[in-house]
Amino acid sequence: MLPTLHSAIRRNLLRWYKNNKRDLPWRGTRDPYAVWISETMLQQTQVNTVIPYYEKFMSRFPGVDELARAPLPKVLRLWSGLGYYRRAENLRQAAQQIVRLHDGEIPRDFAQLRALAGIGDYTAGALLSIAFGKPYPAIDGNARRVLGRVLRITSEPALRAAAEELISRSQPGEFNQALMDLGATICTPKNQRCADCPINSLCASRSRPHAPSTLGSRRPLTFKNVVWPLAIVRHRGKILLRRRATNGLLAGLWELPGNELNGKQSLAALFGNELKGAQLSFTRPEKLGEIRHAITHRRIWAPVYLLDLTGNSRARVPLAGWRWIAPENLQELATSSMTVKALAIFSNHEKNLR
Repeated sequence: MLPTLHSAIRRNLLRWYKNNKRDLPWRGTRDPYAVWISETMLQQTQVNTVIPYYEKFMSRFPGVDELARAPLPKVLRLWSGLGYYRRAENLRQAAQQIVRLHDGEIPRDFAQLRALAGIGDYTAGALLSIAFGKPYPAIDGNARRVLGRVLRITSEPALRAAAEELISRSQPGEFNQALMDLGATICTPKNQRCADCPINSLCASRSRPHAPSTLGSRRPLTFKNVVWPLAIVRHRGKILLRRRATNGLLAGLWELPGNELNGKQSLAALFGNELKGAQLSFTRPEKLGEIRHAITHRRIWAPVYLLDLTGNSRARVPLAGWRWIAPENLQELATSSMTVKALAIFSNHEKNLR
């Protein structure tokens, strides 16, 4: 890449960013902890979704020490609804590593950062450039798309080499964030606004603005459509929740009874199996509504049913890890996103009865 092209891309992009950067709560700080939390939350999650979670998380766990000491259920509770819960577990584990191995100070070394739980090349690059002013690229999906189009790069190694050449030595954090913002607001996957792009005159794809990026032709994800009925089991104003195992998908989160409906399995059989051992007797399930949800490679349609215990039924919990809880106390538990959505339907149903 020619040095004059380097300079022009950096200059135009940094000027544009100075005047057009998004006003976000983690901008304007070089606190490495704040940068770390925000960049972790932003992985595979939209900015508008992250903002309230970030503010609550920073208020409750303002630094590495507080996060390292926090019980995992409390961390998961603040993460509840944000998805990809392994990120929260890794944050806490990495905080403990930082306290134990680095005297509570986030490392300024790439290899040391990469050795921490959950920190990959992107997060390490973001931390080093934004918080510490070191010229490391931070290549997220937005940056990858912008560079792939502007430079017509066809391989990941070539893209990383180009990013390392292109990174601003004086303003690396601003440059990386400028790439992210440009990809998020102008050089979007579809309907890109090339006329508004500050580097359109330097873009190798400008004559083919709607051509797909040649970089990283990844296989499209294939999704499985799933029906997953959920049961809101109610007794004397409380509802029944269970806690998932401490390993695997959605580890440690509380959820409503429910499961994938297989073949010709009846609803009664599914709920009966889910609550096996409880020796509970229910009224006929009443459908309250339905939710749509996606997790890993599954698109889930989840009808939500209300089941009341009959008067002569004892409110036993099926096994350890289950509990009855009043809806107003649900904020005490870390609940799955599907459960949050289903209970919102239940809440609206209850309001309509008043």
